[in-house]
Amino acid sequence: MPTTRRRHTITETEPIARALAVARRRWPDEEPASLLRRLTLAGAEAVAGAADAESDRRRTAIRRHAGALAGCYEPGYLERVRAEWPE
Repeated sequence: MPTTRRRHTITETEPIARALAVARRRWPDEEPASLLRRLTLAGAEAVAGAADAESDRRRTAIRRHAGALAGCYEPGYLERVRAEWPE
């Protein structure tokens, strides 16, 4: 089909063949090109979901530890330390 979009070529290596077999169980009536398209989109969703989960985990850790060092340094400590730094 004519298109102005970029096309990509993929070789059916053993790992790709296994991925297609998995996809075929989920979408049995699809052609290989369609299976690859579906796998690509499903993979992108999974990666995005994992990234979101990682961000959530980090935010939770930050909130859990926020203020943990409150009171460890006396008022003016940071200004005194910075005053000691060379320009």
